[in-house]
Amino acid sequence: MPTAHPSGWAHADGALRGPHWLREPSDPDALVPLLWSRTATKADGVLSVGGVPLPELVREHGSPAYVLDEADFRGRAAAFRDAFSDYEVYYAGKAFLCTTVARWLAEEGLSLDVCSGGELAVAERAGFPMERIGFHGNNKTVGELERAVELGVGRVIVDSFHEIERLASVTTELGRTIGVMVRVTAGVEAHTHEYIATAHEDQKFGFSIASGDALEAVRRVRDAPGLSLLGLHSHIGSQIFDTSGFEVAARRVLALHARVVEEVGVEMPEMDLGGGFGIAYTTQDDPSDPAQLATEISKIVEHECRGLGIAVPRLSIEPGRAIVGPSMCTVYEVGTVKEVALDGGARRTYVSVDGGMSDNIRTALYDADYSATIASRPSGAPPALSRVVGKHCEAGDIVVKDEFLPGDVRPGDLVAVPGTGAYCRSMASNYNHALRPPVIGVRDGKTFTVLRRETVADLLATDVGNS
Repeated sequence: MPTAHPSGWAHADGALRGPHWLREPSDPDALVPLLWSRTATKADGVLSVGGVPLPELVREHGSPAYVLDEADFRGRAAAFRDAFSDYEVYYAGKAFLCTTVARWLAEEGLSLDVCSGGELAVAERAGFPMERIGFHGNNKTVGELERAVELGVGRVIVDSFHEIERLASVTTELGRTIGVMVRVTAGVEAHTHEYIATAHEDQKFGFSIASGDALEAVRRVRDAPGLSLLGLHSHIGSQIFDTSGFEVAARRVLALHARVVEEVGVEMPEMDLGGGFGIAYTTQDDPSDPAQLATEISKIVEHECRGLGIAVPRLSIEPGRAIVGPSMCTVYEVGTVKEVALDGGARRTYVSVDGGMSDNIRTALYDADYSATIASRPSGAPPALSRVVGKHCEAGDIVVKDEFLPGDVRPGDLVAVPGTGAYCRSMASNYNHALRPPVIGVRDGKTFTVLRRETVADLLATDVGNS
């Protein structure tokens, strides 16, 4: 077992050799298709996405830039819609949301999960059908609930007894009724390939099934004015690669569903099983096909409902990052390359780019792994184990911890990082007063701006000063 180092993972035993799953490639210029959007190609060392060579994109739009592959996004959305044709498929707004994406989702027939008033405002601006919106969150304000009720969102997922009271007060005041899902904690946490069925009640989300709070929440929603009880909502984790964890969760949530029928006298019409399906960030990841996921999850639900003697409710699923995650990459320009001598004669190559933790915090925050490739030229140099780092004043400002890049990487090269569609732009910041990069859409050899690059004027707009 690896041992932790008090100074962090970068100093741990074996860190200089790279992770065990990272293999030296025979051709460091080659793409690993699983990691990239479906239109990504490489010819003579130049990476193109959506028919647009990235050096041309950078000449027009600058760097760093997020590159969003429209055809890939729509294709993944349609794949989940078609595979889960008997379900309602909710896209995770928190992963990445803007008016363009909201319109694509509406056109592809998906529903939308929002978790703040800001995300709801984007959906409203895009003209997204409000009846296809679910509103999540463990601490929605009165103002957010009022706006959700006024707009007529399809469902609010309640997360506390206080929220049930608050929402009932809002619906009474506005003279409206709104659909409600009760988020429950099934005592199951799925994390990648490990499924543990105990000791996960200690979290901020949901009502515990084991403690009886979930059943009590159902009773209170049933009795509250203006609240229409739709069903139970369960979420067991993120970056999930198979359906093993869903089996235990579905058994517990469906058992509660059956208890509600028997003890509360209500047959709830719906159930949301969450989702959080994984994507390939590196060659160690092996995501499941949407059709396979749909088949396996449906079998689990049908089996449990048959055993309980209840009808299968209308099901919802939330793919999480699996739609937008692979549809975007980030392109950077290399500024400096530094070889550092380390203990024992080892050396590490640091490739510094013009972005970093302000546009992708996930490596620093979650110890997330990413991949990278040189995107602007061919190279015949042998591969060298490298670390792609940002320009911020933090030792932990790392974009890609370990990757084999051509040994002749140099200033002016473009480096592209795949799998940055989910949570990178959403969690981007102005740390060190950095300007957030644009999101540039690509399709059929053309570019279009989805979100423009921030400017210094944007940065200073909220700084009122002290004249």
